[in-house]
Amino acid sequence: MDKYDVLIIGSGPAGLTAAIYTARADLKTAVIAGSVPGGQLTWTTEVENFPGFSDGIMGPELMQNMEKQAKRFGANFINAEVSSVNLGNVPFSVTTPDSVYSARSIIIATGASARWLGVEGEEKLKGKGISACATCDGFFFKGKDVIVVGGGDSAMEEATFLTKFANSVTVVHRDAELNASKVMQKRAIDNPKISIIFNSEIVKFNGEEKLESVTLKNRSTNANEEKNIDGVFVAIGHTPNTELFKDQIELGKGGYIVAKNETETSVVGVYVAGDVSDFKYRQAITAAGAGCKAAIDVERYLD
Repeated sequence: MDKYDVLIIGSGPAGLTAAIYTARADLKTAVIAGSVPGGQLTWTTEVENFPGFSDGIMGPELMQNMEKQAKRFGANFINAEVSSVNLGNVPFSVTTPDSVYSARSIIIATGASARWLGVEGEEKLKGKGISACATCDGFFFKGKDVIVVGGGDSAMEEATFLTKFANSVTVVHRDAELNASKVMQKRAIDNPKISIIFNSEIVKFNGEEKLESVTLKNRSTNANEEKNIDGVFVAIGHTPNTELFKDQIELGKGGYIVAKNETETSVVGVYVAGDVSDFKYRQAITAAGAGCKAAIDVERYLD
């Protein structure tokens, strides 16, 4: 069993920032990065709102730079999925298909996964006209026509935000009525740039190098219609990656990990950072900041 001072589960901005800080503090650190290291930013093209990169930087490159920085201070990287964890005893143990690792402390930075539609063309065109974050990518659609998929508060918020940049925003909702709060509904309906298509859903994304159009299905008539569009923002929610920790750690609304004093979980010695506990901001920079806080708290705990 490989033994560490701290094991970091997850390799997005939160996990990598935590690794930079703990390794630099001379704590024996391992990052269990998963089979596809880098988190959600590996699916992002250009990142323009991360401080320090005046001309922007590609998401995968940013993650590679952060990993390189953590390795410079001695962090070990394990490119494997976690099969199970045991948070009932100290040292804690984390199992992958090939090994078991133990540590005096753990930082959970497993992030959250956007819910996608799962229709034809979606996987191919993610980051090429299809996004799940208006705050991240809205700027790239100045003067363009876009669609927001969803009918809840998140969808209304995304649609309203996108009117700052887009020429028009069409909300596509599969039901006959929105399920957003009345305040959010009114804000969207009163905006002249926003229109709403009810009882419809996207059944196909069309395009080769980038998104060119969507195929809409009317759920009342079953008729299909192709609509030319520059961008689609899927706003049907996120799922925190907390399956591993059920029944071992306190989870709150939506399955997000409950954080006390910003980084502490219900298990002493186990800390949390990033989107796995943050359902409000979900930004690379806020995740990185949380990773820094968790690392400092771990260092003080171990001292």
